[in-house]
Amino acid sequence: MNRVVHFEIPAENVKRAQKFYSDIFGWKINDMPDINYTLLHTAPTNEKGVLTEPGAINGRMLKRSNPINSPVITIDVDDIDETLKTIKEMGGRIVIEKTEVGGMGYSAYFKDTEDNILGLWQAIKK
Repeated sequence: MNRVVHFEIPAENVKRAQKFYSDIFGWKINDMPDINYTLLHTAPTNEKGVLTEPGAINGRMLKRSNPINSPVITIDVDDIDETLKTIKEMGGRIVIEKTEVGGMGYSAYFKDTEDNILGLWQAIKK
């Protein structure tokens, strides 16, 4: 069974959205403007940034742009290439092809049969 491991929240005004989620939910915001990335910490992590609560996930905030116009959940998979192939066979469409992410893993985005955009994640095995 593949699990949900990440979420993304697009925003028109990222600073305003950061304040909203931080003030309401107490999320820790780690803004990294040099790489245009905002990490959203929703649960405690250890000194290496690894979540310490089973089942918890963190996410990111990004400037709203096509095709990511609404929140996205990301699913962890063992083989992103095989999963993308199966998605196509089952009537889904690839929105953003497999992309390497900072030497940590690979991501991709797809539309399911109901026109929802979801993400895929495959960590690089070390």
